[in-house]
Amino acid sequence: MRIKVDDRTAEAAVLGGSFFGGGGGGDLKTGLTTAKLAVEFGELYIVDLSEVPGDSYVVTASLVGAPAAKGRYLKPSHMIRSAELLMNYGKVRVGGFISSENGGASTANGWIPAAVLEIPVVDAPADGRAHPTGVMGSMGLHKVKGYTSLQAAVGGSKEAGTYVELFARGALDKVDKLVREASVQAGGMVAVTRNPVSPDYLKDNAAVGALSKAIEVGKIMQRHYGDAERIAYEVIKYLGGGEVVDRGVVDNVLIETRGGYDVGRVLVRGRSETYEITFWNEYMTLESSGNVRLATFPDLIVTLDLKTSLPLPSAEVKTGDEVLITVIPKELVPLGAGVKDPEILRQVENVIGKRIG
Repeated sequence: MRIKVDDRTAEAAVLGGSFFGGGGGGDLKTGLTTAKLAVEFGELYIVDLSEVPGDSYVVTASLVGAPAAKGRYLKPSHMIRSAELLMNYGKVRVGGFISSENGGASTANGWIPAAVLEIPVVDAPADGRAHPTGVMGSMGLHKVKGYTSLQAAVGGSKEAGTYVELFARGALDKVDKLVREASVQAGGMVAVTRNPVSPDYLKDNAAVGALSKAIEVGKIMQRHYGDAERIAYEVIKYLGGGEVVDRGVVDNVLIETRGGYDVGRVLVRGRSETYEITFWNEYMTLESSGNVRLATFPDLIVTLDLKTSLPLPSAEVKTGDEVLITVIPKELVPLGAGVKDPEILRQVENVIGKRIG
């Protein structure tokens, strides 16, 4: 497979990515802008993993920070600069870019440097759904003994005095914390290029095929734009399972930014029950009245705006929104190794105060 990305394909990828964002994955408008800019900047190709030269490395591109942070400042030049920093300081021969995850903004991560530097995007993102932490998007590298993480982060405004450039090398969890702190210092968000790995490593640990799957979901959304219920049922049919839980009105949203993350909960008054959705950037749990658990991360919990038919992420949902709650079980979502580790998932419990395992 080798897809030359045009405007229509770019839109489909980002729309489908927003569905797989599961409450996170960044702002859809930002993703659409990023994807279409990439198409304008140069010829952009999506390729199968098998087409990446075996003697090169694939690097992950991501945005790290809190989507709701008011001081965030991120430009396309930051994305290009972070890739250049990794290639120059890390002396890495890059044969492909992947995103850290699918999401409204994050599906297109890496597309701008890929177009500018004439390096393809690989259909094997680190995770097929959005997730909150860097380790969750590291494809199990935290368990590879002796692995040295290379990461470059750029973000912030020079005019406002928040501009940050960071290149770091070291243990994965330590470098992740440095990058997260860089996002805080930059006003809430940084562009990151990180973790060079071989194509063979991706084959066993990435969400192979998840980008093309997002494109297909996006095509469904393009065909049935404006009809949230039709979109939900058609996506469920395409993915092979899932459930439309209910439709309702958002009664309350509690959100706070903690350590570079958005944390909180959404209460939805359905037709016969009230639902609580907790989030840590992404939606983590869905419970109905009486604390009956209906879905748990990495299950995909999606709130579709009944007015626009588009997914509403946790950073944008507000009181009075009419939403359709849809769930796709984790078994039907392409997942990377990082979100399959029970030890990593236990971090979620400490943040949201609810059982995950």
